[in-house]
Amino acid sequence: MCREEDGSPRQKYSENIDRMLCVFPYQGNFKALLGSYKFKKSVVIANYFTFCFVTILKEFAGLSDLCEAALVPVPPRPGKIKKQGWDQIEFLAKKLTKYPDTFPVTKCLKRLPSRTQKELSREERSKNLKGRILCVKKPPKIAILFDDVVTTGATLKACAEALLEGGSEKVYTVCLFFD
Repeated sequence: MCREEDGSPRQKYSENIDRMLCVFPYQGNFKALLGSYKFKKSVVIANYFTFCFVTILKEFAGLSDLCEAALVPVPPRPGKIKKQGWDQIEFLAKKLTKYPDTFPVTKCLKRLPSRTQKELSREERSKNLKGRILCVKKPPKIAILFDDVVTTGATLKACAEALLEGGSEKVYTVCLFFD
């Protein structure tokens, strides 16, 4: 779980994100685990990641209005699927839809062409995505964005902004890894 400087759980992540939960630090064996899944297509790891997502989603159980909540995957950048052959978040989204007692998945975001985020500094990341994430379908009232890694939060913030502009009332986020 992401924490404040004093070690307490972070409740309000940003002006657009009401709460962010993360599972693992993106380092050591955890980094290698994600690398095996993401870059070597070790899809058996998806079962473990799905379990992790479902487990951490239980943290939202006490929040109100969850009957109107849906999971929203962070959209891939254009060309990623062609280049890598798959989208690891889309794969997890499909697995989550089959998991009992979890939220429905709504794919309502689209990402327009932009530079790869990992090439950019913290400041450049937000500018790079400005206006590049669009809500192309009606979003859920309560959106729970999910992604594999959060570094600066620029992608999640851009997605949250698009969801709120599209009609979502609240946005929460869940990530497997935090860097």
